[in-house]
Amino acid sequence: MAEKNKATGEEINIEQTFEALEELIGKMEAGETTLEESFKYYETGMKLVKSCNDQIDKVEKQIMILAEGEQER
Repeated sequence: MAEKNKATGEEINIEQTFEALEELIGKMEAGETTLEESFKYYETGMKLVKSCNDQIDKVEKQIMILAEGEQER
């Protein structure tokens, strides 16, 4: 399942998910966060990674379906 924008409730696309992930990584690499904040960022980051994987899997399945349709022609 894709992540949802907390403000609008709409699904965010994979590019937006990667941007959010990069932002979290930047915050963690800056080294200016508490241990608790770092853990929260890590947890959020893992959810974003799962969302990216889910979105990629969905696209791969769609490509496989299209490829199978082309082979039948």
